[in-house]
Amino acid sequence: MKQTLENIKAAAMAELASTNADIEQIRVRYLGKKGELTAVLRGMGQLSPEERPVVGQLANEVRAAIEAAIAEKSKEMKEKELNDRLAREKLDVTMPGASIRMGHQHPLTRAQREMEEIFIGMGFEIAEGPEVEYDYYNFQALNIPENHPARDTQDTFYITENILLRSQTSPVQVRVMEQKKPPIRVISPGRVYRSDALDATHSPLFHQMEGLVVDKGITMSDLKGTLETFARKMFGDSTQIRFRPHHFPFTEPSAEVDVSCFVCGGKGCRVCKGEGWIEILGAGMVHPFVLQNCGIDPEVYSGFAFGMGLERVTMTRYGIDDIRLFYENDERFLKQF
Repeated sequence: MKQTLENIKAAAMAELASTNADIEQIRVRYLGKKGELTAVLRGMGQLSPEERPVVGQLANEVRAAIEAAIAEKSKEMKEKELNDRLAREKLDVTMPGASIRMGHQHPLTRAQREMEEIFIGMGFEIAEGPEVEYDYYNFQALNIPENHPARDTQDTFYITENILLRSQTSPVQVRVMEQKKPPIRVISPGRVYRSDALDATHSPLFHQMEGLVVDKGITMSDLKGTLETFARKMFGDSTQIRFRPHHFPFTEPSAEVDVSCFVCGGKGCRVCKGEGWIEILGAGMVHPFVLQNCGIDPEVYSGFAFGMGLERVTMTRYGIDDIRLFYENDERFLKQF
């Protein structure tokens, strides 16, 4: 039996010395419940009383030797695995890093920020309001009662008979006039909605920026000077503006405002369709009825208002001919800005 134990020890050590030794398999084969060393220990009952202590001691020495060899081999293999992994995953810190792809502002956002900076420089504040609006603020307070023909051109999306998606940012102006006493000087940028079919020049969702000034002694010349300053800052110092008579229910008198084509200087080209002028906004003096609706005495105060489509200004600025390009998220288009 002593020889058997020596043979078990030698065989275990030989297997553990192998480069690809399966440590768990070796442990089970020799030290497991059905292992070779365990089988020898179970047969000790057949030995004489004098041999049992000697064989038992030798068996314990063999077990201890095999366990120590298994622990050493396990440690060795873990260290080798770690070294191999470190060698495989090492990082050369002197190599140039991978370039990070940076984004940039959407052309609409860029144009809006630039326009806001221009008006802030003239003393305007930015005012915001809800996109889900009451019919009163979107129409009635702006001198557009129920069944008024002007509602046809601003047909929007109704949630209930009295709640809708705003068709313009003018409701923000009404809310400002209700909450703040003159002098008032605000711009109100934001999303608006109208029930329009999507094509090259129309979208059911687009952006507006409207402005409002209310104070004592405000005249049409103040409106023209403000818009002329904006146009020259936005489109170039040589830009001219032109007022054409128009009608808006919430302003009186009202005008459509054109800017001289910044591409051809007014001579006529593809951008301005040969006319030399490009329409960008509507404006006028705030209707006395609107002031009165908001609790402002029209006998004491007057004001002007203007509104422009952000998409139209951006399209004019960059020579874009299709409004759908702003919303398609095509990188080939967006990378140009």
